[in-house]
Amino acid sequence: MIGGAVRGGTTYGSYPTLVLGGPDDVGVDSWELQGRWIPTLSVDQYAATLLGWFGASATQLDAVLPNLKNFGSARSIGFL
Repeated sequence: MIGGAVRGGTTYGSYPTLVLGGPDDVGVDSWELQGRWIPTLSVDQYAATLLGWFGASATQLDAVLPNLKNFGSARSIGFL
C-alpha cells in the first residue's frame, strides 16, 4: 500500500519460521509436516481496514466479509 494515509515503515503480521516441521508448519503427524504455512493475517482483515477507511460500518463489513467474524477483535490491521 502506498499513499498519504498509509502508516508506512511497518511490517504487519509476522514472518513464519520456514522450517519443515517447525513451529509454524501445519500438521500433527510427521507425514503432514511438509511446509504448509498459514499466514498470520487474512485478506479479509486487509479488506476490512481499507473498507473502514472508505467509511463502511461494522454491519456493512460483516455483510461484505462474512469470514471477518472469525478474527474476533483483530478485524482491522491498522495500516491506515
